[in-house]
Amino acid sequence: MEAATVLGACGIAYVLRFIRGMIQGGIEIGFSAKVATDIVTHTVKGASELLIQNETHPEAEIDKVTTPRGCTIAGLNEMEHNGFSSALIKGIVTSYEKIPS
Repeated sequence: MEAATVLGACGIAYVLRFIRGMIQGGIEIGFSAKVATDIVTHTVKGASELLIQNETHPEAEIDKVTTPRGCTIAGLNEMEHNGFSSALIKGIVTSYEKIPS
């Protein structure tokens, strides 16, 4: 139950922090806060619905939108070089370890 709490309850805050970061990136590249928010929230909703409907692994869907030498793979690699997945995993484990036994 504790693990489900971390993924389901704490996970909401993690996803919202991700969304906030995407919005900030959108503003950085020239969108207004409103437009960036609209694009990001619909993108996150669409990505989630895609996984639910197709019952696929996220990497399978990532592969469909990632082209050789393209902007998607460049951005993904930059995020990974800066610890994106590792930071997320560490945050989840830290939250789990914080729950009293």
